[in-house]
Amino acid sequence: MNSILEHVSLKPYNTFGIDAHARYLAEFSTPDELAALLSWGSRSAPKAEGRQGTDVWPVLVLGGGSNILFTRDVDGLVLRNRIEGIDLIDEDEDYVYVQVGAGESWHGFVEHCLARDWAGVENLSLIPGSVGAAPMQNIGAYGVEIKDVFQELQAWSYADGRIYTFSLNDCAFGYRESVFKRQYRGEFVILTVTFRLPKKPVLHTEYGAIREELERMGVREPGIRDVSKAVIAIRRGRLPDPAEIGNAGSFFKNPTVPDEQFEALQAEFPEIVGYRNTGTDTTKIAAGWMIEQCGLKGYRHGDAGVHARQALVLVNYGGATGREIYELSEEIVVSVRQKFGVDLEREVNVF
Repeated sequence: MNSILEHVSLKPYNTFGIDAHARYLAEFSTPDELAALLSWGSRSAPKAEGRQGTDVWPVLVLGGGSNILFTRDVDGLVLRNRIEGIDLIDEDEDYVYVQVGAGESWHGFVEHCLARDWAGVENLSLIPGSVGAAPMQNIGAYGVEIKDVFQELQAWSYADGRIYTFSLNDCAFGYRESVFKRQYRGEFVILTVTFRLPKKPVLHTEYGAIREELERMGVREPGIRDVSKAVIAIRRGRLPDPAEIGNAGSFFKNPTVPDEQFEALQAEFPEIVGYRNTGTDTTKIAAGWMIEQCGLKGYRHGDAGVHARQALVLVNYGGATGREIYELSEEIVVSVRQKFGVDLEREVNVF
């Protein structure tokens, strides 16, 4: 079994750079190592006063730590998923099927695909975090989501120690949603993810920012590498690098409201930014636009702030606590509700 460290700072393991501490920290790179660590956790946890038997240490599995805000220490066992491997397991006339370890870097996987002319994930370039975290919240950007290239995943069950396979339908993907964020929250550890990647690229360049960047690059007939380069340039221009300033990317989801509510808002705020959801009577509103209209873009309270170029991103300027960033997010939620009557939902997991 891998070594288990005690009383460890989690600052290097979350992109917000929050100095929370874990009672225990360990890594696993195989299902057997995960099983051994969980068994150790159940044997070593202290007996609860007035109860028979042994409690189990609370367990938190971390990938890249790019979608979590620690507001307190973890009085339990933090496990870093280090399962690696990118393997071509099957192919047919139209697709390649690639199984990827959950501990692999997401952007590293994208680069691996680009080097082999495997299409489908180029719009998701430079998204921080691990492959295992990607299906949990159905990551997406510039018209592409994980569900568009997803085949299946394998996940370890805390309940019985078995490995289960989840299909596309099983995962119930939605906008930054899956069963692993709702009904199965905290019940499974994702081990591998298998992607179905098209051999013939279908490029998604309909977003204005991508078209403009490709034009700036002088590219008239783009390929998947061109789209990736454009996306990387856009993200680097708009979003702060977690290595330089702590953040977890977009902190809030873009809220969806009924069309009639959006039309009423549009009458009051003609410049409001919204996108009709095809096939529904709803519209998705740009949360960043609303936050900016509340005068909060670039706002800073101590070392907790709203990014000056992208109001959806909350940042840690160095010494902010997770609680301070959470309180700032609460202030934003209240401000948007008061001005627009719309409730924002956090995309980042708060611990």
